[in-house]
Amino acid sequence: MKVVIIEDEAFAALRLKKMIQDYNQDISIVAELESVAESVKWFKSNPEPDLIFLDIHLEDDLSFAIFEQVNISSPVIFTTAFDEYAIKAFKLKSIDYLLKPIVHEELASAIKKYEQFSGLHRNSVDLQSLYNLLTTSEKKYRERFSISVGTKIKMVEVNKIAYFYVLEKGVYLRTSHGSTFNVDYTLDKLEEMLDPAYFFRINRKYLIHIASIVNMVAYSRSRVKLELKPKTDNEFETIVSIDRSSEFKKWLNR
Repeated sequence: MKVVIIEDEAFAALRLKKMIQDYNQDISIVAELESVAESVKWFKSNPEPDLIFLDIHLEDDLSFAIFEQVNISSPVIFTTAFDEYAIKAFKLKSIDYLLKPIVHEELASAIKKYEQFSGLHRNSVDLQSLYNLLTTSEKKYRERFSISVGTKIKMVEVNKIAYFYVLEKGVYLRTSHGSTFNVDYTLDKLEEMLDPAYFFRINRKYLIHIASIVNMVAYSRSRVKLELKPKTDNEFETIVSIDRSSEFKKWLNR
Protein backbone atom coordinates (compact mmCIF):
# COMPACT_ATOMS: atom_id res chain seq x y z
CA MET A 1 0.00 0.00 0.00
CA LYS A 2 1.30 3.45 -0.97
CA VAL A 3 0.34 6.32 1.32
CA VAL A 4 0.67 10.11 1.20
CA ILE A 5 0.62 12.21 4.40
CA ILE A 6 -0.48 15.82 4.06
CA GLU A 7 0.19 17.58 7.38
CA ASP A 8 1.79 20.95 8.17
CA GLU A 9 2.79 20.14 11.77
CA ALA A 10 6.20 18.47 11.52
CA PHE A 11 5.86 16.61 14.81
CA ALA A 12 2.34 15.41 14.01
CA ALA A 13 3.49 14.16 10.59
CA LEU A 14 6.46 12.32 12.11
CA ARG A 15 4.26 10.72 14.76
CA LEU A 16 1.62 9.66 12.22
CA LYS A 17 4.29 8.17 9.95
CA LYS A 18 5.72 6.12 12.82
CA MET A 19 2.28 4.88 13.86
CA ILE A 20 1.45 3.82 10.30
CA GLN A 21 4.72 1.90 9.98
CA ASP A 22 4.22 0.34 13.42
CA TYR A 23 0.85 -0.91 12.19
CA ASN A 24 2.35 -2.39 9.02
CA GLN A 25 5.95 -2.03 7.90
CA ASP A 26 4.95 -2.93 4.33
CA ILE A 27 3.03 0.35 4.00
CA SER A 28 5.13 2.76 1.95
CA ILE A 29 4.98 6.50 2.73
CA VAL A 30 5.64 7.88 -0.74
CA ALA A 31 5.31 11.58 0.16
CA GLU A 32 4.99 13.89 3.17
CA LEU A 33 3.48 17.21 2.10
CA GLU A 34 2.93 20.38 4.15
CA SER A 35 0.81 22.76 2.08
CA VAL A 36 -1.86 23.02 -0.60
CA ALA A 37 0.67 24.37 -3.11
CA GLU A 38 3.17 21.59 -2.45
CA SER A 39 0.43 18.95 -2.62
CA VAL A 40 -0.97 20.20 -5.93
CA LYS A 41 2.51 20.21 -7.44
CA TRP A 42 3.16 16.65 -6.23
CA PHE A 43 -0.14 15.18 -7.46
CA LYS A 44 0.31 16.76 -10.89
CA SER A 45 3.61 14.95 -11.40
CA ASN A 46 3.18 11.66 -9.52
CA PRO A 47 0.83 8.64 -9.64
CA GLU A 48 -2.00 8.69 -7.11
CA PRO A 49 -1.38 6.77 -3.87
CA ASP A 50 -3.65 4.08 -2.52
CA LEU A 51 -4.61 6.21 0.49
CA ILE A 52 -4.22 9.80 1.69
CA PHE A 53 -4.01 11.01 5.30
CA LEU A 54 -5.17 14.61 5.10
CA ASP A 55 -5.09 17.40 7.69
CA ILE A 56 -7.90 19.95 7.31
CA HIS A 57 -5.94 23.12 8.08
CA LEU A 58 -2.69 23.52 6.15
CA GLU A 59 -0.26 26.40 6.34
CA ASP A 60 -1.61 28.14 3.21
CA ASP A 61 -5.31 27.13 3.04
CA LEU A 62 -7.92 24.52 3.88
CA SER A 63 -6.83 21.23 2.34
CA PHE A 64 -10.04 21.04 0.27
CA ALA A 65 -8.40 23.58 -2.05
CA ILE A 66 -6.17 20.76 -3.32
CA PHE A 67 -9.17 19.05 -4.93
CA GLU A 68 -10.16 22.27 -6.69
CA GLN A 69 -6.87 22.30 -8.59
CA VAL A 70 -6.21 18.63 -9.33
CA ASN A 71 -8.39 15.54 -9.82
CA ILE A 72 -7.74 12.93 -7.12
CA SER A 73 -9.67 9.67 -6.75
CA SER A 74 -7.68 8.21 -3.83
CA PRO A 75 -9.60 7.47 -0.61
CA VAL A 76 -9.03 10.01 2.16
CA ILE A 77 -8.71 9.63 5.92
CA PHE A 78 -8.93 13.03 7.60
CA THR A 79 -6.74 13.93 10.56
CA THR A 80 -8.53 16.72 12.35
CA ALA A 81 -8.96 18.69 15.54
CA PHE A 82 -12.52 19.79 14.68
CA ASP A 83 -15.32 19.43 17.17
CA GLU A 84 -18.05 16.79 17.34
CA TYR A 85 -20.40 18.67 15.02
CA ALA A 86 -17.95 18.59 12.14
CA ILE A 87 -16.99 14.99 12.91
CA LYS A 88 -20.65 13.96 12.51
CA ALA A 89 -20.63 15.55 9.08
CA PHE A 90 -17.60 13.51 8.07
CA LYS A 91 -19.36 10.32 9.18
CA LEU A 92 -22.51 11.17 7.26
CA LYS A 93 -20.40 11.66 4.15
CA SER A 94 -18.76 8.24 4.62
CA ILE A 95 -15.29 9.71 5.20
CA ASP A 96 -13.19 8.20 7.94
CA TYR A 97 -11.29 10.45 10.32
CA LEU A 98 -8.70 10.47 13.08
CA LEU A 99 -9.29 12.98 15.85
CA LYS A 100 -6.07 14.56 17.10
CA PRO A 101 -4.17 13.54 19.13
CA ILE A 102 -4.25 10.29 17.18
CA VAL A 103 -4.10 7.01 19.10
CA HIS A 104 -2.90 3.66 17.75
CA GLU A 105 -6.23 1.86 18.09
CA GLU A 106 -8.13 4.44 16.02
CA LEU A 107 -5.42 4.52 13.36
CA ALA A 108 -5.56 0.72 13.04
CA SER A 109 -9.36 0.82 12.80
CA ALA A 110 -9.25 3.48 10.06
CA ILE A 111 -6.73 1.55 7.96
CA LYS A 112 -8.73 -1.67 8.38
CA LYS A 113 -11.82 0.18 7.21
CA TYR A 114 -9.92 1.29 4.11
CA GLU A 115 -8.73 -2.28 3.50
CA GLN A 116 -12.29 -3.58 3.75
CA PHE A 117 -13.80 -0.86 1.55
CA SER A 118 -10.93 -0.12 -0.81
CA GLY A 119 -13.40 0.70 -3.55
CA LEU A 120 -14.21 4.04 -1.90
CA HIS A 121 -13.48 6.87 -4.34
CA ARG A 122 -13.40 10.58 -4.07
CA ASN A 123 -16.31 10.82 -6.50
CA SER A 124 -18.58 9.20 -3.90
CA VAL A 125 -17.74 11.91 -1.40
CA ASP A 126 -19.32 15.35 -1.46
CA LEU A 127 -16.12 17.31 -0.73
CA GLN A 128 -17.68 20.58 -1.83
CA SER A 129 -20.41 20.26 0.78
CA LEU A 130 -17.83 19.61 3.47
CA TYR A 131 -15.80 22.58 2.26
CA ASN A 132 -18.88 24.80 2.47
CA LEU A 133 -19.67 23.47 5.94
CA LEU A 134 -16.24 24.27 7.30
CA THR A 135 -15.89 27.69 5.67
CA THR A 136 -19.37 29.02 6.39
CA SER A 137 -19.95 27.68 9.88
CA GLU A 138 -18.61 29.40 12.95
CA LYS A 139 -14.82 29.39 12.96
CA LYS A 140 -13.29 26.84 15.31
CA TYR A 141 -10.20 27.77 17.27
CA ARG A 142 -7.45 25.58 18.67
CA GLU A 143 -8.32 24.09 22.06
CA ARG A 144 -5.06 22.29 22.87
CA PHE A 145 -1.50 21.76 21.70
CA SER A 146 0.49 18.53 21.64
CA ILE A 147 4.00 19.26 22.90
CA SER A 148 7.05 17.04 22.54
CA VAL A 149 8.94 16.72 25.82
CA GLY A 150 11.86 14.41 25.16
CA THR A 151 10.35 11.12 24.04
CA LYS A 152 6.96 11.94 25.57
CA ILE A 153 3.99 13.91 24.31
CA LYS A 154 2.26 16.39 26.61
CA MET A 155 -1.14 17.95 25.98
CA VAL A 156 -1.48 21.63 26.94
CA GLU A 157 -4.98 23.11 27.04
CA VAL A 158 -5.22 26.57 25.48
CA ASN A 159 -7.07 27.96 28.52
CA LYS A 160 -3.99 27.10 30.61
CA ILE A 161 -1.63 29.17 28.42
CA ALA A 162 -0.63 32.61 29.72
CA TYR A 163 1.28 33.78 26.65
CA PHE A 164 3.45 32.88 23.67
CA TYR A 165 6.76 34.64 23.06
CA VAL A 166 9.71 34.72 20.70
CA LEU A 167 13.19 34.01 22.06
CA GLU A 168 16.09 34.10 19.61
CA LYS A 169 14.84 31.93 16.70
CA GLY A 170 12.28 29.90 18.65
CA VAL A 171 8.67 30.38 19.76
CA TYR A 172 7.62 29.28 23.23
CA LEU A 173 4.47 29.09 25.30
CA ARG A 174 4.31 29.66 29.04
CA THR A 175 1.48 28.19 31.06
CA SER A 176 -0.31 29.90 33.90
CA HIS A 177 1.66 27.62 36.24
CA GLY A 178 4.99 28.80 34.84
CA SER A 179 5.93 25.82 32.67
CA THR A 180 7.63 26.67 29.35
CA PHE A 181 7.52 24.64 26.12
CA ASN A 182 8.77 25.13 22.59
CA VAL A 183 6.11 25.20 19.84
CA ASP A 184 6.44 24.65 16.08
CA TYR A 185 4.46 27.71 15.00
CA THR A 186 5.20 31.35 14.28
CA LEU A 187 3.29 34.02 16.19
CA ASP A 188 1.54 34.91 12.92
CA LYS A 189 0.24 31.34 12.59
CA LEU A 190 -0.76 31.22 16.26
CA GLU A 191 -2.80 34.40 15.83
CA GLU A 192 -4.91 32.59 13.22
CA MET A 193 -5.34 29.50 15.38
CA LEU A 194 -6.35 31.16 18.65
CA ASP A 195 -9.61 32.86 19.66
CA PRO A 196 -9.09 36.66 19.40
CA ALA A 197 -11.56 37.15 22.24
CA TYR A 198 -8.86 35.84 24.58
CA PHE A 199 -5.52 36.27 22.80
CA PHE A 200 -3.93 39.46 21.52
CA ARG A 201 -0.60 40.12 19.76
CA ILE A 202 0.82 43.09 21.68
CA ASN A 203 4.05 43.38 19.68
CA ARG A 204 6.48 41.37 17.54
CA LYS A 205 7.50 39.17 20.46
CA TYR A 206 4.40 38.49 22.57
CA LEU A 207 0.95 37.00 22.04
CA ILE A 208 -0.88 37.08 25.36
CA HIS A 209 -4.00 35.65 26.99
CA ILE A 210 -6.17 38.29 28.62
CA ALA A 211 -6.13 36.40 31.94
CA SER A 212 -2.33 36.79 32.13
CA ILE A 213 -2.56 40.57 32.60
CA VAL A 214 -1.90 41.53 36.22
CA ASN A 215 -1.30 45.24 35.84
CA MET A 216 -1.23 47.94 33.13
CA VAL A 217 0.72 51.19 33.25
CA ALA A 218 0.55 54.15 30.88
CA TYR A 219 3.84 54.42 29.03
CA SER A 220 5.42 56.95 26.70
CA ARG A 221 3.88 57.83 23.32
CA SER A 222 0.41 56.53 24.32
CA ARG A 223 1.68 53.01 24.77
CA VAL A 224 0.79 50.60 27.57
CA LYS A 225 3.25 48.60 29.64
CA LEU A 226 1.92 45.27 30.89
CA GLU A 227 2.80 43.20 33.91
CA LEU A 228 2.04 39.56 33.19
CA LYS A 229 1.65 36.47 35.32
CA PRO A 230 3.83 34.46 35.29
CA LYS A 231 6.49 37.17 35.10
CA THR A 232 8.41 37.54 31.88
CA ASP A 233 12.19 37.48 31.62
CA ASN A 234 12.30 41.06 30.35
CA GLU A 235 9.57 43.44 31.54
CA PHE A 236 10.26 45.94 28.75
CA GLU A 237 9.34 43.39 26.09
CA THR A 238 5.70 43.47 27.21
CA ILE A 239 5.00 47.02 26.07
CA VAL A 240 2.13 47.24 23.60
CA SER A 241 3.57 48.63 20.38
CA ILE A 242 2.37 51.99 19.05
CA ASP A 243 0.61 50.52 16.03
CA ARG A 244 -1.31 48.06 18.24
CA SER A 245 -2.20 50.32 21.16
CA SER A 246 -5.54 51.47 19.76
CA GLU A 247 -6.69 47.93 18.92
CA PHE A 248 -5.44 46.71 22.29
CA LYS A 249 -7.67 49.17 24.14
CA LYS A 250 -10.67 48.12 22.03
CA TRP A 251 -9.86 44.47 22.73
CA LEU A 252 -9.86 45.10 26.49
CA ASN A 253 -13.34 46.62 26.30
CA ARG A 254 -15.03 43.88 24.25
